[in-house]
Amino acid sequence: MPYEGEFAGYRSIRRIADTERVQKLLNRSKVANAQQKQSVLEAEPAPDAVTDLPAFVLAIDGSYQEVDVKTGYPGAKVGYVTVASVLLDLAGVSELDEARPVDPKEFRKTEQASTIDSALPGSNVITINQSGAQESFRQELYEVFHDVILDDDQRIRLLSTFEALLAYKPKSKTQSCPYSESDGCDESFAIPNGCTQCPSCKKPIFSTDALRIHERFRDVGTNGEAFGLVMQVWERVLLIHILRCFEQQGILDHVGRLAFFLDGPLAQFGPPAWLSAAISSELKRLNKIVHDKTGSDLLILGIEKTGNFVTHFDEIDQTENPGEARFPNRSYLLLTDSYIKERIAYSESDKRYGEDTYFGRKFFYKSQSGARIVASMPFLNDDQDTLDSDDIGLYPQFPTICALLDKLVSSRYENAVSPLIAAHSHAAIPLHLGAKVLKRLAQALMGDR
Repeated sequence: MPYEGEFAGYRSIRRIADTERVQKLLNRSKVANAQQKQSVLEAEPAPDAVTDLPAFVLAIDGSYQEVDVKTGYPGAKVGYVTVASVLLDLAGVSELDEARPVDPKEFRKTEQASTIDSALPGSNVITINQSGAQESFRQELYEVFHDVILDDDQRIRLLSTFEALLAYKPKSKTQSCPYSESDGCDESFAIPNGCTQCPSCKKPIFSTDALRIHERFRDVGTNGEAFGLVMQVWERVLLIHILRCFEQQGILDHVGRLAFFLDGPLAQFGPPAWLSAAISSELKRLNKIVHDKTGSDLLILGIEKTGNFVTHFDEIDQTENPGEARFPNRSYLLLTDSYIKERIAYSESDKRYGEDTYFGRKFFYKSQSGARIVASMPFLNDDQDTLDSDDIGLYPQFPTICALLDKLVSSRYENAVSPLIAAHSHAAIPLHLGAKVLKRLAQALMGDR
C-alpha cells in the first residue's frame, strides 16, 4: 500500500505494462478479430411518435457518502444515503420553449424535488442494544424501510412494497443465518416478513436481511460497497412503491401522463440480485392493469452514463474519417443476446445475458441532436421478455421514448438527459429533506398543478 500522497510514476506504470508476464497474459486472452469488429448491427431509423408526450417525467437517482465520526473508537464511519425524485412538468417546459429565452426562475418552477435519506452505521459504529456494527447496520436498514412514508393519506410504508417483492422470492432459496459468522449459527432458512427471530439462535431477524447486503458489510474499513447496494435497492424499490401507491389510490389509469427515468440500467446487482426477477413480475402485473384500462404500457427508462455499453456505442459510431459518424441522428440499435456476447460482454454460456440481474432490455439511441444514449426498457409482458427478437414492434412505447429522449437530451453534459441531471443534483445535495413526492405526483396526475 502507498504512503499518503504517494503515487506511482510513469516509469513504474510503463514497466508493469511492458513486463513479460503481462504480455504473456494478453497473448493468452481472447481478442475480437477484424471480422467481429465489422459485425456492427445496422442502425434503424427511429419511428415517429403517434401519441402525445407524457405531461410529466419523474426521475430517480441516488447518492451516498461515507464520513468519519467521533465515537471514541478508531475508524468509526457513518454512511449517508440519499435517493432523490424530481418531478418535471414537461408541459410547462414546452410552454416556456415557445417564448425563448427562458427565464431561469420560471424554468425552476417546472421542477419539484423530494428526497429520502438516512444515516446508516458503518465500521465501528454500534447502536444501543446491539453487540456489533453489522447488527447495527441490519437493524437501521430495516427501520429506514419501515419509517419511510411518501404519502400523507394512505401512509403506505416503503417496507410494505419491499415485502410484496419479497413474496416473489422462492421459499426454496434459503440463506444462512446473519449470525453465522459472528456467533457460529449454522441455521439456514427463508427470511419472513417483519421482525422475527432465528429458529436456532433466537436472535432478531429482519425482513430486509433477505437483501443480504450485510454480507458485504465490513466491521473494519470502508463500506462503500454496502452503502452503494442500499442506494441501488432504494432507487428500484421506490419506483415500484410509487406505482403500488397509485394502485392503492385508484389512479393507476392516469399514469399514462407520466414517464419514469431511472439512473443506471434496469437491473439489480450483487447479493440483492433476486430483486430483479421480483421487480419484473410486479411490473408485469401492474402494467397489465394499466394496459387493460388505457390500452397503453407504462413508460419507464433506465439511462446509463458510464460502463462498457457506453464505451462500445462511442467506439462503433466512429469511422476511419475523423469527425465522421457511422450512425445518422434519430437512429437506434436494439441489442440482441448474441451481439452482446460477441462484441461487448464475451460469453459462451447458453444462459441469456443478464438473465439473473436485468429486468429490462438495452438499446442504443442517437438523438436528433446527435447525442448517444444507452438506455433500457423494462419487460412489461412475456412477449417483451426476450433478447433474441429484433422486432421493435414488441415495445409499443418505443416511438414515444425516442421523441422523449429527443426533447430531454441536455446540452449541459455529454449524452445526458436533463431530468436525471436534476435528480442527481438533489441527491448529491439534499435540499428538500422530508418532502412528500407522492402527494405532488398524485395531484399532478389528476390535473391539479
